[in-house]
Amino acid sequence: MGAFVPYWGLYLESEQFSAADIGILMSLFQISRIFAPNFWGWLADHTARRVVWIKVTALLGLVGFVAVFWAHSFWALFFVMASLSLFTSSTLPLSESLTLAHLATTNGHYSRIRMWGSLGFIVAAVLLGFMIDAYSIKSLLWFLLAVQVFLFVLTFKLPEASVAPHAHDEFSIWQVIKQPNVIALLVGCALMVTAHGVLYNFYSIYLAKHGYSKSMIGLLWAVGVICEIGIFMLMPKIMRRFSLKTILLISLALAVLRFGMIGIAVEHLWLLIVAQTLHAATFGSFHAASVEVIAQFFNGRHQAKGQAIYNSVAYGIGGTIGGVAGGYALQSIGGQQTFMLAAIFPLFGFLVLSLGLKLSTKDANSQGMFR
Repeated sequence: MGAFVPYWGLYLESEQFSAADIGILMSLFQISRIFAPNFWGWLADHTARRVVWIKVTALLGLVGFVAVFWAHSFWALFFVMASLSLFTSSTLPLSESLTLAHLATTNGHYSRIRMWGSLGFIVAAVLLGFMIDAYSIKSLLWFLLAVQVFLFVLTFKLPEASVAPHAHDEFSIWQVIKQPNVIALLVGCALMVTAHGVLYNFYSIYLAKHGYSKSMIGLLWAVGVICEIGIFMLMPKIMRRFSLKTILLISLALAVLRFGMIGIAVEHLWLLIVAQTLHAATFGSFHAASVEVIAQFFNGRHQAKGQAIYNSVAYGIGGTIGGVAGGYALQSIGGQQTFMLAAIFPLFGFLVLSLGLKLSTKDANSQGMFR
């Protein structure tokens, strides 16, 4: 992701695609997250073998990526990226459900494991920025191929986890989803990710058009993820001091500030750096708290499906809306106005969660979630 998110849009731009075309192609990964993780999550829960399906999705993702070297037209890339995204979009939620199964009760410790993904993002984003400046955008393809190979090899080191029976196992998945708290959480998360869909797809293009080098773009991405790592390390302490709902609301409020700043302050590097530090809240604390709440709502035999549904609604639906709408907005009204408009979505998310999410006072306990 550290290679793909900052630079894939720039690669597509180098292939002479318009902002609208880039929005459509990039959003294929979000569209696939609407349904693909649910299929693989169901298989993982049904067979109680998560590692097997992580291996399968990693292998098929590797095979699918190889075709990118020969795909240059819009429709060729459309079908290659669509097939690739069906598998790569499922590896992360399967891995997260495996992690949560090993932890049993997270108490914030999930965030300290997730931190290592952030470290990988930094290494890829910074290293590739200098590589692309020194060589060309084509080096991105070879870097991603190497990562896909290494990822597949690492799946053979993953330990399987057994899921203990849970008191809520008798509930159907739909009984869980239709709870007002669950609906409010999923809608709020989708609104937050809608704004981030604009960021992930177009932030690098936006900065490049304002004269920033690829290495500087990589460093700006790295600033955000460094701050994200810091918040992941602090999450156990933060969760002992603040409720999960409070963490979610503060993260959403800071997202409104962050996206407004990106739109207004693109000419001022120091303000962009400040905006990037807020990634600690808009992704770091928000994602960690969301995963904790999802783990409470969807537990026992629904664990993998719960993480899949969270990814599908938040990153699938929300990311697709942000990616596609952001492409057309960038093309018609410009980057500054597009990022300022993106700030509206976390504002709506703040309202949805403040009014609709009513967690038990025992936030760390899943009891009472079905009242």
